[in-house]
Amino acid sequence: MIDRRAFVQKLLSERQDNLRVVSGLGTSTWDLMSAGDDKRNFGFIGAMGQAVPFALGLSIAKPDLKIAIITGDGDMLMSLGIMSTIANHPSSNLTLIVMDNESYVETGSQPTATAGKTNLELIAKGSGIENSYTIKNQIDNSKVLKTIYEEEGPSAVIVKCKAVPTPLIFPYSFDGVTAINRFMETTKD
Repeated sequence: MIDRRAFVQKLLSERQDNLRVVSGLGTSTWDLMSAGDDKRNFGFIGAMGQAVPFALGLSIAKPDLKIAIITGDGDMLMSLGIMSTIANHPSSNLTLIVMDNESYVETGSQPTATAGKTNLELIAKGSGIENSYTIKNQIDNSKVLKTIYEEEGPSAVIVKCKAVPTPLIFPYSFDGVTAINRFMETTKD
């Protein structure tokens, strides 16, 4: 299983200028913030299931940018229908990265459906996101970078990671207006 924090940090250490990253609530946002404060990041705090639709809209509005959404299995399971929406309104610049630790670590490590029979890669493919795959090895960062920067999206990458609590690293601001205005400065033409 992958150390999610190290994986996200490594992924973003090789970031190109045209990449904007959105994160789902909780641990995904702490992971994103652990890679350093960057105006090109937008971390959701308390809107479970809303980060992926936001990233899809951003990818459609800004086709010249690469958009990556880093979210958890719990957040993804909250709005599985978005995979069908992504497939039916494809955006070639969108990469969905699901950090699947098979649990709700922040609320007591209750198992999610992916700890059982639910397979997010198969759901993505069944929804019509053809470029979907699962990784279980830390060295696959280069494959994910290739997906983000070189492959035609939309893409879904399921990252099987350890179910361990990580230190909270808070975003620049918890004020939604401040955070979105700061992020929007980086998406202006």
